[in-house]
Amino acid sequence: MNKETAIHYINSHNLIEIKAGNQRTTFLEIWMVTVNDRIFARSWGLAEKSWYNTFLQDPEGQIKCGEDIFNIKARVPDDLNEITSDINTAYLTKYNTDSNLTYSKGIIQQKHIEKTMELIICE
Repeated sequence: MNKETAIHYINSHNLIEIKAGNQRTTFLEIWMVTVNDRIFARSWGLAEKSWYNTFLQDPEGQIKCGEDIFNIKARVPDDLNEITSDINTAYLTKYNTDSNLTYSKGIIQQKHIEKTMELIICE
C-alpha cells in the first residue's frame, strides 16, 4: 500500500471516499483528481460543516481506495494560482460523461477553485 496505489485508484475511479479530521467516523464519497502525482479535491456544496472546512481546522484524515485506507494530511496548495489550470483540465477530462458534465463545468468556477484542497498521503 503506497502513494502509487492511491494515485492509480483515484485515476481509475470517479468516487473516492474521504474522512476529514479525527472526529468523523464515516467516509464520504467525493470527486478527486491528480496532477503531477499530487491529489486534489474541491468542495462542491460549500457548506459550513463540510469536509473542506473540517480540514482547515484539523488537517489529518483518511482516503479509502477500495479496501485500502491511506492516512492523509490536507492543505490548501501554496501554488494554487499556478496549478489551477491543470486541476481544471483534470476535472474536465476525468468527469466528462453527460451525467457529470454539468458538475465538472461547475467545479472549475472560481467559488469552487477557492475551495481546493491538496491531500498528501502520509507514507
